[in-house]
Amino acid sequence: QVQLVESGGGSVQAGGSLRLSCEARRATDRSTYCMGWFRQTPGKEREGVATIDSFGTTNYADFVTGRFTISKDNAKDTLYLQMNSLKPEDTAMYYCAADPSFCRLAPDFATWGQGTQVAVSS
Repeated sequence: QVQLVESGGGSVQAGGSLRLSCEARRATDRSTYCMGWFRQTPGKEREGVATIDSFGTTNYADFVTGRFTISKDNAKDTLYLQMNSLKPEDTAMYYCAADPSFCRLAPDFATWGQGTQVAVSS
């Protein structure tokens, strides 16, 4: 079964940038047909940030459009999220997810990573 390992989180001031990475270990083309980034803060539901499918089609939540970019390096089985113009409200635990067929901004993906924390100070 595919295993997802996130990295790249940290603390940054508002207006700064971070790049998150997610390595998909033991991945198959089917298992990572769709990959996405989600985030969650304490007491709130997990929300979709961005998704990308095997054709490179991307989808973004309105609150990150123009600031975040999702991409994938198939040769490295690695998913990225470039986050620019960060705001304090972007502070959250960010999770990588993969699914063989589901590809919407909803937390119904089959496989999840452990998460990486992002903190944005004002």
